[in-house]
Amino acid sequence: MSNTGMNMRGKITFYEEKNFQGRSYECMNDCSDMSSSLSRSQSCRVESGCFMVYDRSNYMGNQYFMKRGEYSDCMSMMGMRDCIKSCRMIPMHRGQFRMKIYENENFGGQSHEMMEDCDNVMDRYRMNECQSCNVMDGHWLMYEQPQFRGKMMYMRPGEYRNFRDMGMSGQRFMSMRRITDSC
Repeated sequence: MSNTGMNMRGKITFYEEKNFQGRSYECMNDCSDMSSSLSRSQSCRVESGCFMVYDRSNYMGNQYFMKRGEYSDCMSMMGMRDCIKSCRMIPMHRGQFRMKIYENENFGGQSHEMMEDCDNVMDRYRMNECQSCNVMDGHWLMYEQPQFRGKMMYMRPGEYRNFRDMGMSGQRFMSMRRITDSC
């Protein structure tokens, strides 16, 4: 496979122990449950592409964005309570980015369409929080705090009526960032 082809697909290798020790599992696409391949995953290397990793199976629980690089101790680096249990490859997106955010669940309250990153929805739109959204183009990260800090959630194209269905009960989001092809 050419180097260009590999970069388009993405590649991440998980290791059972910290510092890339123990058994490993190589992944080039989504994996909803890594327990059949590894008993746990405490470190990883992203060779190409971008991935979201989750501390629960089926893309649930706390989420962490990983781009090309080495992560020798995922538990302390990302504040994980448990090891990585599932991962999702983020496809490269070229083109415009569009997302409509809503103040309330089920697309209620005030709304705003975004095409750029927003470091603080309160300052920019006078919205106290974002509780639902419609991602029309591109892939986005939403953060619970302004300035792209705190817990995050990966949003791909689609409608999200409430974030509880995604395992983010009581979660509110205050900043959003596009996932560009600079991964």
